[in-house]
Amino acid sequence: MAKNLLIVESPAKAKTINKYLGKDFTVLASYGHVRDLVPKEGAVDPDNHFAMDYAVIEKNEKHVDAIAKAAKSADNLFLATDPDREGEAISWHIGEILRERGLLEGKPLQRVVFTEITPRAIKEAMNHPRAIAGDLVDAQQARRALDYLVGFNLSPVLWRKVQRGLSAGRVQSPALRMIVEREEEIEAFVAREYWTIEAECAHPSQTFTAKLAKLDGKKFEQFTITQGDTAEDARKRIVAAANGALHVTDVASKERKRRPAPPFTTSTLQQEAARKLGFTTKRTMQVAQKLYEGVAIGDEGTVGLISYMRTDSVALSADALVELRDVIARDYGTRALPDQPNVYKTKSKNAQEAHEAVRPTSALRTPPQVSRFLDDDARRLYELIWKRTVASQMVPATLNTVSVDLAAGSEHSFRASGTTVIDPGFLAVYEEGKDSKAAEDEDEGRKLPSMKTGDRIPLDRIHTDQHFTQPPARYTEAALVKALEEYGIGRPSTYASIIQTLLFRKYVELESRSFRPSDVGRAVSKFLSGHFTQYVDYDFTAKLEDELDAVSRGEEDWVPLMERFWEPFKKLVEEKKESVDRSEATGARELGTDPKSGKPVSVRLGRYGPYAQIGTAEDEDKPTFASLRPGQSMHTIGLDDALELFKLPRKLGQDKDEEVSVGIGRFGPFAKRGSTYASLKKEDDPYTIDLARAVFLIEEKEEIARNRIIKEFEGSEIQVLNGRFGPYISDGKLNGRIPKDREPASLTLEEVVKLMEETGKPMRGRFGKKTAAKKDAPAKKAAVKKTAEKKPAAKKAVKKAAKKTAKKATKKTAAKTAPAIETVAPPKKPISTAKKLVKKAS
Repeated sequence: MAKNLLIVESPAKAKTINKYLGKDFTVLASYGHVRDLVPKEGAVDPDNHFAMDYAVIEKNEKHVDAIAKAAKSADNLFLATDPDREGEAISWHIGEILRERGLLEGKPLQRVVFTEITPRAIKEAMNHPRAIAGDLVDAQQARRALDYLVGFNLSPVLWRKVQRGLSAGRVQSPALRMIVEREEEIEAFVAREYWTIEAECAHPSQTFTAKLAKLDGKKFEQFTITQGDTAEDARKRIVAAANGALHVTDVASKERKRRPAPPFTTSTLQQEAARKLGFTTKRTMQVAQKLYEGVAIGDEGTVGLISYMRTDSVALSADALVELRDVIARDYGTRALPDQPNVYKTKSKNAQEAHEAVRPTSALRTPPQVSRFLDDDARRLYELIWKRTVASQMVPATLNTVSVDLAAGSEHSFRASGTTVIDPGFLAVYEEGKDSKAAEDEDEGRKLPSMKTGDRIPLDRIHTDQHFTQPPARYTEAALVKALEEYGIGRPSTYASIIQTLLFRKYVELESRSFRPSDVGRAVSKFLSGHFTQYVDYDFTAKLEDELDAVSRGEEDWVPLMERFWEPFKKLVEEKKESVDRSEATGARELGTDPKSGKPVSVRLGRYGPYAQIGTAEDEDKPTFASLRPGQSMHTIGLDDALELFKLPRKLGQDKDEEVSVGIGRFGPFAKRGSTYASLKKEDDPYTIDLARAVFLIEEKEEIARNRIIKEFEGSEIQVLNGRFGPYISDGKLNGRIPKDREPASLTLEEVVKLMEETGKPMRGRFGKKTAAKKDAPAKKAAVKKTAEKKPAAKKAVKKAAKKTAKKATKKTAAKTAPAIETVAPPKKPISTAKKLVKKAS
């Protein structure tokens, strides 16, 4: 065993670094976090200076044991986890585990930090080890304790007041509020009509378009004309005044410089990858991680292609600048090179965390040179990073904008603008993407014909165009990351996890690559904004982030910070547990009165989603319920649309002396005949489907159920069955595979017993949980053997059992698509019945 042990976070990184350090080193991976707070109440103790109860993460126990074993025989221990606050905390946790196991006595434990995985950077880091930075660890511990206290105390309030299974997060909740508030802006938006007037100019050398700038001697603005008739009258006046031509009254030319964008930080990388490559934040970080940890580049071996991808910094090292300038001079000429390197200021105040920007580890590795060693995602992201970094050190682009004023008589005038590139500068390599186009962007790249004051420009025609103002756009991933950064909510390393949490919890949905809040998400946001206002306030959240940063810089102690947060928060939580009404918390709305019954119609949020309700719990008759349809929201639905929902269940008629109906249940729309349920297809609408189509779906379902059993064996519970993924064998507890080259119907009892012994695995219930625990695996063979050894029963008994099994199979298959009940949000008694049915089915 080597005398030096170096610990990193990922196995890919370990493999790369091991090649650089040689046989004197053992490099092991922690596989990310090694310890976390125990997942139960009391893991953070506010009464004991916020003492935290940690435990080794179960899935990483074997990796921790491997590290401990290697540490026992090593003389020197080096911790080389990621160079950020989180990486510092992981190093501290590893050190604490080794200390608790008595493995650090007389051994130096040193921290090494590098922001790129190259031989030079690793060697430099090993020559300058340091101690674990306690301030960074404190900041991470405070962050984790805050997140725990918010989650463990606020989530149960949501369970009681809104819906079970919900969660609230210290940072995710303000992010959700952003998305919900944008949706409310869109819903409240009232479009305004306005008209524009343009002239199509027939210049001898080139046609061009000019926009009306002055009408009747006054400046023409967006809402000067708001009606079609007014626009047409104005057009006629202008046409008459122009008399077939416009006259050039002024030509202005203005040269300007456009500086390149700075090299990437984490957030700007996520934004550009979303805009230009269509990557999600999660995908961007996963691909960047691979590029950072190392890729095999031909004879060069495995090397990290980019610097560390979690950073707030836009700085570049002196070595990187020298190399970038060499590449620019070589590939784009010395004219593209500024006299001095371009310097960009980092917004982050955290000197300890302000590493370099995200950049190529060597600009000499151009995208064409490395592309054949990369998969498509890695190739595209590397090219984006390389181009942005190179462009950041090039000269500005020189642009020339020409504006021409053209008169139509003495009272009206038009303006045309065009922008041309005189010197592309950095634009020869890279241009930053934008979420929306500005007015000047429309003129860019458009070249106007040469004109001078006094020229007469023939007029082809003048036309009017109707427009309506547009509501603000929903947040895309790029726009949301930008907003989070601007508000100071979260940190670059957390943006991807914030977005993933919101999607996983189904608080938001991605619709055309934009975020739309779900009814559950809106209820959560409304509840938190109304009752825990301070804790979803953007300024409060940003201030707390700044305080955590101050802890990381050693300017503030973390325990007083925790105390200031905890006392008022705890008091508010206790108060809201008692004072908040559930209907108000879920955003329930009364829409009006049902014309048939005279009872109130409302929409509410239930256990299984939003639903409409006629009547109240206080009525003599029980209320009736109906699920909202996909795409409907309880926040925008009107009375008429809500009443339409109560047309279900619909009775379609009779078939085989049984009633056929359609309805919507927990598992979606279904058709029903007798005890048979059949799910409707995507193209079927439960409100319009006819009897023939419903019967067809039911018959199709029953045919599948009838054909489920391929073969049975006398005296054995093993059956050969047709399944969703093809034929298989089952005894009701274990499922086994059938060889692909074997005809299922020809299998013998001896063969299925043997196959069950070799391939049998515990069945899975409806929700993916194994019905038999792993501990029962040793008994599997014995169970199969016992099944085979059962004495043959009488033919009559076997037939009876087969019929019973087939009937049971038909019911079981039908149950998978049938709802336990026909309403989504019934009163308490049916819900408890549904629980029993679900429990029985699974």
